[in-house]
Amino acid sequence: MRRTASLVLLALAVFLAALAPLLRWYAYPRLAKIPPSQYQEMVLEAKDATLLDYTAGMQPKKVDKVTIVQTLKGNVEASKEIEASAGKDVVVWDTLSYIIGPDGKMVSQIPERYIFDAHTQDPVHATGETVDGDPVTREGIEFKWPFFTEPRDYLYFDAQTRTSSPIHYAGPRTYKGMKVYYYEQTVPWTKVPLPKKMPIEGIDPATFEQSTGTSLWYQAKAMFWVDPVTGAPVNAEQVIEQEMRGGIAAGAPDGRLTVFAGHVKIRPDYAAYTLDLVRSNRTKVLALHTYAPIGLAAGGLVVLGLALWLEARGRGRGRRAGAGAGERLTA
Repeated sequence: MRRTASLVLLALAVFLAALAPLLRWYAYPRLAKIPPSQYQEMVLEAKDATLLDYTAGMQPKKVDKVTIVQTLKGNVEASKEIEASAGKDVVVWDTLSYIIGPDGKMVSQIPERYIFDAHTQDPVHATGETVDGDPVTREGIEFKWPFFTEPRDYLYFDAQTRTSSPIHYAGPRTYKGMKVYYYEQTVPWTKVPLPKKMPIEGIDPATFEQSTGTSLWYQAKAMFWVDPVTGAPVNAEQVIEQEMRGGIAAGAPDGRLTVFAGHVKIRPDYAAYTLDLVRSNRTKVLALHTYAPIGLAAGGLVVLGLALWLEARGRGRGRRAGAGAGERLTA
C-alpha cells in the first residue's frame, strides 16, 4: 500500500510542478486582460478655480468649484468588429468628460473613443479612433498603464492637444498604504481646438477662430499614482490652464483671456472607491501571475518529499522484516 501511495504522490508532484510554469507563462498572458464590457464613472473637482463667464461680458471669475464627470463604457460590439480584422483581443472604450460650472450648467463636453490591446494596453488604430469627433492616431498609452508597470518613462497621449509626449517616472511613493509608482507629464502652452459643445448657442467651433481671430491655448501638469501590478492609477491630478488669445481676447491684459484655471482632483468618495477596486484587481492579477504558480511549485515539492519519505519508510520496514525472518531461520 505504501508503495502505491508513494507512486500516486510522485505523480501528483510531477503534475503540480508542470502546472506551475504552465499557469505562469501560458495561462497568465492569455487570461490577464481588460474586460471589453467595463463601465466606470468618476467625478473630479477643481475647487477655487477660475472660469470664463460667457454671460457676463466674457470675463473670467473665481468660482467655488468646477466639476468634471468622466464616464467610461466598454463597447463590446465595436470590440468584436475590430478583433475580427486585428486578430487579437481588443478593447474599445467610449468615454465622455462632462464639465459642469458652479451653477450646474454645462461648460463643455468632450467624447473620446479609445481603442487598445486588451493585454498590453498598446493602442490599436482603427476607424472610429477619435477625440471630440476628430480622427486621431494615438501613440503610447492613455488612461491605463500596462500590467506590471515598469519604473521608467512612457509615452502618454494628451486628449486636449491630440499629441503624445513622455510621462516621466518620478520614483516610488506610498499612497494610502499602497506602494505605487508616481508619474508626471508637463504639456507646454499649445494651441488646441475648441470643444464642439460650448455653453452658449451660436458659436461654431469650426469657424470661430477664422471669423473672430481668437484661438484657444492650453497647458497642463498631469500627475498619476499608479499601481505597478495592475497598471491602474489609484489617484490622478491635473493642474490645467486654458486661455483665449487674439480676437475677442485682444482687450485683456497681454491679449490673453483665461477660460479655465484650476487644480483638478478626484472627489474623495470616488478616490476611495477607485483604491478599493484597484486593490481587488491587484489580488486577482497576483494570484494568477505569482501566488498560484509559487503555491503549485511549493506544493509539488511538499508532495514529492512526502512520496520519497513513504518510499524510504516502506523500504526500511521491508529490510527490517527480512532481517527478522533470517534471524528466526538461523535460530
